Amino acid sequence: MNQYVVVDLEMCKVPYSNRKKEFHGANETIQIGAVLLNENYEVVDEFNTYVRPEFGSLDWFITNLTGITPKDLKSAPTMREAMKAFISWIPEDAFVVSWSDNDLKQIQKEAEAKLIEDERLDSILGTWIDCQKMFSERLDEERIFRLSEALIATDIIQEGHEHDGLVDAENTAKLFAKMMLEPELKLNSYFESAHNECNDTLCFSMGDLFKNIQLA
Repeated sequence: MNQYVVVDLEMCKVPYSNRKKEFHGANETIQIGAVLLNENYEVVDEFNTYVRPEFGSLDWFITNLTGITPKDLKSAPTMREAMKAFISWIPEDAFVVSWSDNDLKQIQKEAEAKLIEDERLDSILGTWIDCQKMFSERLDEERIFRLSEALIATDIIQEGHEHDGLVDAENTAKLFAKMMLEPELKLNSYFESAHNECNDTLCFSMGDLFKNIQLA
């Protein structure tokens, strides 16, 4: 039976002046958070590490958003070291899942720029599962949903501090498990009613729809 690793990256900005020939990316990873789901979609392990950026730096906005401080990153491993540990932690039979393909693309960019090579990395990247895309497909929607919106729509209580890599991975895992276990995805009744009325396109703001709703 398959296992699944649900991962979330947090990133900082790379100033334009620091984008050298060997690294052109606008962002750099500063945290890798992940949880391991067994064949029953239960969390059985977790992985969490800060990552010391080589070209980017924290500013007040990223610190306020993520809660990550320069002190957290001072003695953290580099991306090369962190990825080595992360790949070693991933079981051989596991598929990696994330909310959107942004984290997939970020790892690809940093692996190429920082010459991170691992015989398993190509396989992991090649079988990556985009949970955000899955959610839109299950709803037969072209619209791209934020994770917070999808959690509300499925009556999943969002726990912890948003934009913490491990917390976001845990919340994504709850939604992924729900989608895998429910052939007919059960939605929040308010969302389902509005969705049925707007079955061609979403004709409402998710924020407006749920701003006065408390989850059961």
